[in-house]
Amino acid sequence: MIEIRRVFTHVEHIHHEFGPRAATPLVRGAIGAVLTNPFAGRYEPDILPMMELLDPVGVDMAHKLHAAMDVPLERIATYGKGAIVGAAGELEHGALWHVPGGYAMRELLGWKGDRAAYRSGTVDEKKTGQPGNALSIVPSTKKVGPPGAALDVPLTNINASYVRGQFDAIEVRVPGAPAADEIVFILAMSTGYRVHERVGGLRAENISKWDGLR
Repeated sequence: MIEIRRVFTHVEHIHHEFGPRAATPLVRGAIGAVLTNPFAGRYEPDILPMMELLDPVGVDMAHKLHAAMDVPLERIATYGKGAIVGAAGELEHGALWHVPGGYAMRELLGWKGDRAAYRSGTVDEKKTGQPGNALSIVPSTKKVGPPGAALDVPLTNINASYVRGQFDAIEVRVPGAPAADEIVFILAMSTGYRVHERVGGLRAENISKWDGLR
């Protein structure tokens, strides 16, 4: 059921946005895996089994993205995920990425818990999460689109999704994908604050124990 045709990686270093040059550039990265959509062209009522099959894909992509960004793991400050479904598929096929993509990055960054329990929606993170270890929900977006379609993948802080200075997005486009019978699954991460951020709000360094879960 899992057949990967291409893997596309994008990394950028942002030194300034017309203001002073940053002492340390913001590093943003995204990775997209182009997979055959086994449900293309038909309605399948039970698509959930594919979610678990995507778990190792998510883990592999998270590690590859971190390696491509070439920064210490502790510098990863924001994350996001997304999916572009080919024209013969439906939006719900992109939603299969919710657990495999999100928890792959969370586990890479130190979250500890039972992924299977979270997949079923029966666990309270406030009771089982580990403070300071990727507690925040991974923001997501998805669409149905043609080959070469672009997707703006949101990025928010890994422990508190409302750190205003780290609200961001990265545009992801895989040339020639997805074909009508494919899906592009995407992960994205960055090293933190927008260059020249200056609109106030909660600072990442001031996040309290459970800010990411409220």
